[in-house]
Amino acid sequence: MTGVKIPNITKEDVEGLVGFIRDTIGDIGCKGVVIGISGGLDSATVTKLCVDAIGADKVLNVFMPSRVTPAEDYKTTADLCSMWGTEYKVVDIQPAVDALAAVLLTGKETPLERGNISARCRMIVLYNLAKKRDAIVMGTSNQSEIMMGYFTKFGDGACDVTPLANYYKTEVRQIAAMIGVPEPIIAKPPSAGLWEGQTDESEMGITYNDLDGILYELEEDRSDAQIAADTGLSREKVSEIRKQVESMEHKRLPPIRQGEF
Repeated sequence: MTGVKIPNITKEDVEGLVGFIRDTIGDIGCKGVVIGISGGLDSATVTKLCVDAIGADKVLNVFMPSRVTPAEDYKTTADLCSMWGTEYKVVDIQPAVDALAAVLLTGKETPLERGNISARCRMIVLYNLAKKRDAIVMGTSNQSEIMMGYFTKFGDGACDVTPLANYYKTEVRQIAAMIGVPEPIIAKPPSAGLWEGQTDESEMGITYNDLDGILYELEEDRSDAQIAADTGLSREKVSEIRKQVESMEHKRLPPIRQGEF
């Protein structure tokens, strides 16, 4: 990110984030939170923030593997929950995914179609458990994903509180390091785990380091030419990212009413 300096996360930022979670849950009046845990950075970070905010006894982590889930993720998620003292539950979503796919994917399917079914099955699991426990669902999407529309609408994008929505992926890495998320989790290549071999950066065609530099400058209302000069990336790549952000606006909005869009 040549020439682009996203402000570093401070101790006060983290304390404010923990306080936001604590106050919001207190205002809602629920008995706890439910978090889908994958073994990746974002869900681990949200889990630890919630443990710090309301205590491990009020946090339920749900691991929802499918046929394409890497074997090591089973141990990683279990170890994280054991280390932090949260309740850990495993729900295999493959039977539900297969049943829906048999009905919906009757022609030539794409990995994205099946991936979206998986994400929405996970949403059903989380909200079912939250309802039973008088709890709320904590989202794990970060600002980079939200701006890019890199989430499934009414899938992993569905939640009651979204703690990381104001933080780019590179900032989430800083937060994670400050609150004690293990280094192997921070260094792990980000993946939504929706199909075998999938990674965020390969799918988007850009690293998070480069992407966040562009997104930060878009938020600062810089021109494509200025962003390209600051980041060292091509104007074509900057324009591509700008168009992606603009085209995904509908995913960031609630259902649209007449005259609102």
